[in-house]
Amino acid sequence: MKGYSIFTGNSNPQLAQKVSEYLDKPLSGSKVTQFSDGEIQIEINENVRSKDVFIIQSTCAPVNDNLIELLLMIDAVKRSSARRITAVIPYFGYARQDKKVAPRVPISAKLVADIITNAGANRVITLDLHAGQIQGFFNIPVDNLYAAPVLIDYIKRNFAAEVANGELVIVSPDAGGVERARAFAKRLGDEVDWAIVDKRRSAPNVAQAMAVIGDVANKVAILLDDMVDTAGTLTEAARALESKGVKEVHACCSHAVLSGPAIDRIEASPVKTLVTTDSIPLIEKIRSSSKIKVLTISELVGEAIIRCHRGDSVTSLFK
Repeated sequence: MKGYSIFTGNSNPQLAQKVSEYLDKPLSGSKVTQFSDGEIQIEINENVRSKDVFIIQSTCAPVNDNLIELLLMIDAVKRSSARRITAVIPYFGYARQDKKVAPRVPISAKLVADIITNAGANRVITLDLHAGQIQGFFNIPVDNLYAAPVLIDYIKRNFAAEVANGELVIVSPDAGGVERARAFAKRLGDEVDWAIVDKRRSAPNVAQAMAVIGDVANKVAILLDDMVDTAGTLTEAARALESKGVKEVHACCSHAVLSGPAIDRIEASPVKTLVTTDSIPLIEKIRSSSKIKVLTISELVGEAIIRCHRGDSVTSLFK
């Protein structure tokens, strides 16, 4: 055993630095640049022979550049005789294409899983996969962390009165998130109820909320989702809840993709706050919005890294 090293690409250096500070271990030296034609250039600047290597890299925008950076870094440390390579992917891109929803379409999540495995990764640590079954697409161990402890702690601190008075309701913006909403409500206490917004999607990134299932009148609603991309689903759900007489609408998500018209939609919607994690770095326009609040997952990721290195249980993080 010769210890472990932590590397990062260009996707989320701020999160990597926070993880480094939590572990009290400096990031290892590497050069991640591009040739003039756009090809990614990687150079590892320290010895990793027989070490446990962790590479922190979200596959967020620019998705393809960040994915290639991750693959080339894995290959570089594999060829440098690292003992074990763990890809730490706080946000796993291409996760939404996890099955064939139409003829002649790819299962992109499976393909990306195969590419990461074939590049040389021995293990993957990720956060709130869009679909849990993606863990099965890998032929290597996958630790799927959950942002729930971070988000639940925020809700308990900021909505204590509503929880105590039975005035808080956790709402899933679609049928696919029912299990998540139920689990959050259960962990917040018996006084917290949950509801569903029935959604009809006519095209990708186009959603129309239809009906609210559950009692939300005169309550503070928290919309809960794993990711917010163009915010169409979120804002339509917020308007549906407003029409049913809720006092306030707030939102929580693990991954704030916030592409295209997302921030303008949120600013114009009834959503008072959107709480997210730093799994994806936010551009200045989004960070400056008074409605956006960012919680760090650095301690969660850092603890998972050290437990993987030591061989301790990662599951106990969520009990």
